[in-house]
Amino acid sequence: MARLPTTSDVFNAVAEPQRRDILDLLARGERPVNEIAEALDLRQPQASKHLRVLKEVGLVNVRTEGKQRLYSLNSEPLKPIHAWVKTFEHLWNERFDRLDDYLKTLQAQEQSHEPEE
Repeated sequence: MARLPTTSDVFNAVAEPQRRDILDLLARGERPVNEIAEALDLRQPQASKHLRVLKEVGLVNVRTEGKQRLYSLNSEPLKPIHAWVKTFEHLWNERFDRLDDYLKTLQAQEQSHEPEE
């Protein structure tokens, strides 16, 4: 089965680590492409290409101020990812609960083997 293009949906767009880094950066505020490129150690054309993909899936808004184009995060399209990940929350909670129980057991064993003073 052929892979869908990265611009087909949010899941494909955020599969790329550098695009996730851009989203993390934009979550802290609006930025021009040169600032994004510099902060993430990317060349400007690379950053622009990633921003174009993010814009096409609706994750990034662009506004013009003078000669600059400023990019900002639009988190609304991330909701399907959040909803999908949330379905696994109960599994993580169960595993953390089991880990907590195990650690308490280890602590109790350690305390019972300590020499009395």
